[in-house]
Amino acid sequence: MTPELLAELGIAAGGATASGLRVYGTVAALGWFHRLGVLQLPDALDALASPWVVGIATSLYVVEFVADKIPAFDSFWDGIHTFVRIPAAALLAFAALGDAPETWRVIAGLLSGGVALSVHGLKAGTRLAVNTSPEPFSNWGVSLGEDLSFAGLLYLLVAHPLIAVAIAAGTLVVGSLAIAWIVRSLRRLGRRREPA
Repeated sequence: MTPELLAELGIAAGGATASGLRVYGTVAALGWFHRLGVLQLPDALDALASPWVVGIATSLYVVEFVADKIPAFDSFWDGIHTFVRIPAAALLAFAALGDAPETWRVIAGLLSGGVALSVHGLKAGTRLAVNTSPEPFSNWGVSLGEDLSFAGLLYLLVAHPLIAVAIAAGTLVVGSLAIAWIVRSLRRLGRRREPA
């Protein structure tokens, strides 16, 4: 595996995982990393380094950062962003593998969308559970933990792309298992409610 391909896979997988937590932050960070020479983005992602894209993504990240600290509103925000985070992660992955054959780019997009869905689902489910607590401190603690995880993912994306790929694969597996468990639980619940 060439270093360039490894970097592209790291961007695709790490970006998908980070997008499930903070999509605007992911776009902003990738753009800033490219502008500051920390990370060379593939040509298809050069647009992320545009001053307009970096500025808007950074502004939206600040809004997301604040919104994520407001109990109950954070779940509303997550609900809306189900329709943003997953497609954005798939698009980033598709573009990150710009030199790969189209089939592999589509597969990367699908898998990255699944990774973002897994991370987003785990995040949103956790936040719903935490929001049942009347005090705001647990919500703030979970949100700050997500911020630290997001920062760690960005570090891995740049410094250790293979670890970012492994985390994305693990997240996809955990998310798939969680979905299977939820489906089985709903089926059992439906069988119990059927009249005899």
